[in-house]
Amino acid sequence: MSSAHGTRHPRIAVVGSINVDITATTSRLPGPGETVTDGVLTRMPGGKGSNQASAAARLGGDVRMIGAVGRDGEAELMRAALGRAGVNTSALAERDSATGIALICVDSHGENQISVCPGANSEIDTSSIDFDDDAVIMQLEIPMDRVLDAARRASGMVVLNASPVRDLPRELLDNTDLLVVNEHERDALDHIPPGCLVAVTYGADGAELLRDGTSLARAAGVPTTAVSSVGAGDAFCAALVVGLLRGYEPRVALEAACAVGAAAVADEATQPEFGDLDEYVG
Repeated sequence: MSSAHGTRHPRIAVVGSINVDITATTSRLPGPGETVTDGVLTRMPGGKGSNQASAAARLGGDVRMIGAVGRDGEAELMRAALGRAGVNTSALAERDSATGIALICVDSHGENQISVCPGANSEIDTSSIDFDDDAVIMQLEIPMDRVLDAARRASGMVVLNASPVRDLPRELLDNTDLLVVNEHERDALDHIPPGCLVAVTYGADGAELLRDGTSLARAAGVPTTAVSSVGAGDAFCAALVVGLLRGYEPRVALEAACAVGAAAVADEATQPEFGDLDEYVG
């Protein structure tokens, strides 16, 4: 895909959570008060911010991660994982709190339940960061005032992945250029500012780009064998941002993002080793 109208390696800052994912893969998800005893345990890098940074870097972005970790072995694991993906980690702050942990249960169909212990993510500080990047990507696993601060001061595209669902200040939405949500997250919004580009994901049914309620592009889902849906939305978000900044047409960027999301679902890792985004353009 030509990048004549965009930036081949766009500069992206990801402001968000950094977690170690402790995952039990079981035949089915337990119900309330129930124990399922056939689990297989894995421990992998995760966190919505870290997932998006890793994906954006592997897909071709020039990415830096803005976040906080503890002074522990989990922090070393996360620094190493982000470094392998090509993410600049010089802005990671160390805190006395433990590195964030996500406790995840995944069933044989790839569906999941997640409980997060934020730890150092609650102590992220954006006040000394200059946001002169082509885009700043944020999610909602960190304190809202830090998200709002980054959105206010960003000079490039402001991308908000409004997940997990929280009450959002109108000022944050008014400062957002690209809003990335699934259907449930979209329905929870009481305000979408005029002119904001909105990407809505429909799981296996693909995704859609809209502006002011008008559909700009619709992409079908890419057939795949689901292994785990954890991190798939993060991969989609990262791919869409890289594609749009490279100058892909909206439909092409959306289709490539859906292909990346499908590749993530087919991989047990929360942070798969993606190739360059061009490889996912049909």
